[in-house]
Amino acid sequence: MSVHNERKHDRRRIWKRIGLSTTSTVVLVLVLIAIWGVVVEPRFLLDVRNETAEVRNLPESWDGETIVLLADFQVGMWLDNDGMVRKAVRKAIDLDPGAVLIAGDFIYGEAPNRVDRAVELVRPLADAGVPAFAVLGNHDFSMMKHDSDKRARVAADLKARLVKAGIQVLENESRPVLPRNGNAPLHIVGLGSYWAGQSDPSAAISTLAPEAPRIVLMHNPVAFRNLPAHSASLALSAHTHGGQLRIPFTRSKSWVDVAREREVIADGWGEQGIGETGNRIYVNRGIGFSMIPARFNCRPELTVFTLKLANGRVPGRGPEGDNGDDPGTPDSN
Repeated sequence: MSVHNERKHDRRRIWKRIGLSTTSTVVLVLVLIAIWGVVVEPRFLLDVRNETAEVRNLPESWDGETIVLLADFQVGMWLDNDGMVRKAVRKAIDLDPGAVLIAGDFIYGEAPNRVDRAVELVRPLADAGVPAFAVLGNHDFSMMKHDSDKRARVAADLKARLVKAGIQVLENESRPVLPRNGNAPLHIVGLGSYWAGQSDPSAAISTLAPEAPRIVLMHNPVAFRNLPAHSASLALSAHTHGGQLRIPFTRSKSWVDVAREREVIADGWGEQGIGETGNRIYVNRGIGFSMIPARFNCRPELTVFTLKLANGRVPGRGPEGDNGDDPGTPDSN
């Protein structure tokens, strides 16, 4: 073999080794990403987000009190996330809030015993004496898509068992919750499921006097746009899972867009101008999964809101300043 051919052969071997090395590296990276997204991030890393939220006409006895928001357990999905739900519920109890709000999608699909499991996961809240309020989401009606058949029997069974366990389930109605000291209530308004065609914001709000302090709870943030002006200085929702799989080091479209009919990738505070005048929304990323049992760059979320009197002004986006520049303080646990 000539020197030229030997060099050519050596170059081919080098490039082949580089190719094999590159392929092996790519495969290894993909495996590590899969392990992180399926095993580590969703099951061990709870993102506890601390937010300040102003509420119009908030009683003095509620000023500085905290509430906790949880959502989207999706019990019954393959490789579901019961362990993280338990961790989040324990964390909520340890935080000793004035109330815990659960924004729906307790269950997922037709898995056996899914209702029993979901109820047992949240029962510790009532056992600990924490006031707990909930609304139902689309999956609680076994609705995988917005045009899926609604299974009201499933939702009714879930609601009845939650109520029996001590969780107050709201559907276009409000309930008062008293502060630790005093008798001036804060009202929790719960909307029915948007996809199930049971969301009626006007009816829900009409149960209260205009000046009554309230937090409006819903599953799907799209329902927020139907709230009357100045009726929801603090509205809370979930449903979107924050996108569930998000590309790191990029500007994520994470702010909620409730002007669209279809769901969007959304989490955090809604942008200024979303919904009617004087209303503001926060979207929780939830805990469970939809479609695939993975989260990447989108940790399960428990949100802690410290309530403050609005003093006649409610920011359009975020809890501080006219532009809502304060994104809140994440605390990963």
